Amino acid sequence: MRLKRGVMLATVFVMGSGLVAGCGTSNSNNSTGSTSNNASANSTSSNSPSSNSTASSSSGTTTITWEAGYITHKGMRAALIKAFEQQNPNIKVNLINEPANSTAAVITTTISSGSKTPDVYLGDVIWPAQFGHAGLAQPLNSMFSQSFWSRFAPGLVKGATYQGKIYGAPFFVDTAFLYYRKDLLQKAGISSPPTTWQQLQQDSQLMQKKGLVKYGFVWQGAPYEGLTCNFEEYLADAGGNVLGSNGQPTVNTPQVKQALTFMQSLVQSGVTPKSVTTDQESQSMNVFANGDAAFLRNWSYAWGVANDPTQSKVAGKVGVTILPAFPGQNQHYSTIGGWNMMVNPHSTHMNADQKFIDFVTSQAGQDIIASYGEIPTNSAAATKASQATNASPIFQLLTKLNYRSRPSQTPQYLALSKVIYTNVNGVLAGNESVSSAISQMQSQLKSTIGGGGL
Repeated sequence: MRLKRGVMLATVFVMGSGLVAGCGTSNSNNSTGSTSNNASANSTSSNSPSSNSTASSSSGTTTITWEAGYITHKGMRAALIKAFEQQNPNIKVNLINEPANSTAAVITTTISSGSKTPDVYLGDVIWPAQFGHAGLAQPLNSMFSQSFWSRFAPGLVKGATYQGKIYGAPFFVDTAFLYYRKDLLQKAGISSPPTTWQQLQQDSQLMQKKGLVKYGFVWQGAPYEGLTCNFEEYLADAGGNVLGSNGQPTVNTPQVKQALTFMQSLVQSGVTPKSVTTDQESQSMNVFANGDAAFLRNWSYAWGVANDPTQSKVAGKVGVTILPAFPGQNQHYSTIGGWNMMVNPHSTHMNADQKFIDFVTSQAGQDIIASYGEIPTNSAAATKASQATNASPIFQLLTKLNYRSRPSQTPQYLALSKVIYTNVNGVLAGNESVSSAISQMQSQLKSTIGGGGL
């Protein structure tokens, strides 16, 4: 029965794996599934956790297994393990590599069967409620003191919390930025990138009217997880939420109306092309890199792509800043992507698991992550990275933005997100009015929330 349940859960998470990719973390964009260049001396290329049993040897050395998908830059996981083992010579870490798009299914099946391995695994930021509800993750509150959680940037821990229990320690984060054409702004007489959404719309229309560019602003409006991420940013700027403090849907509000109406106006005004309704990250990136748009909303990886002359016609002409906000709002929100460190509830090495997580989320561990170009979750490491002499422009913006977690603090998140992006896409495509979409969303979300967990 346990195995059968695991298979059922795996099926659900396989269906959801596209959602992970949909929010475009650099992890998913670069996953190769290869271990040959990334594993430490203690790593294994096996995708079968059961073949990598943990052990406490007679010499007093404890070996734990860490199942983690490929992380953008080769060597980062091995560097973390090496540094940890130097500080903790009695603990060895056995790395199990998993391609990002199959990790959920493999982990779900494995842990549901009662396996003691992996001890620790990487989990997408939308997993904590789903995995916690299904008994696939160990609550971390009892493993760490309250002060441990203060090391993370605000908003990250909230996203890993379900019913008062924290199921993931933030490991690295990805988030969205506004990319813009410096040369076009200068030609149009615009002195600085926009700080409000209305300024972005007006600047776009001015550059389009002058014949400087075909489109003003491109982003992700296809019916998939990426549209939920985009919508959440406008909604956060408007001061609204999808779920109330009681966990029930609260979308029949002026804030949701403001967010949807503005997104609709971008398409109706011609600032955003109608093709946005089918655009994901790669399509919007291509339009911008081809020189056909003045502004782009995308994840951190877009900085490198936009300025790579082998991939972009506008390399060297691109700037980056935080996403705008609505007038009167001082907060500038960006949706959280990225990964958490999670613990198998069947692990028999909780003390070693705790030490490993404590290290990789410490400033020392997070300095290593930053050195590989990933955004640290540790506030001190993020600040240090932003102040480095040769810091990436992305890092220099970290202290200016606010993280927005998706409404994933429910085991029904996958279905909930589908309700959101389906209705928002209907508005963008002109198939639904704002008011009818809000009404449908409220009703469908209520049914979804009441439908029970996975």
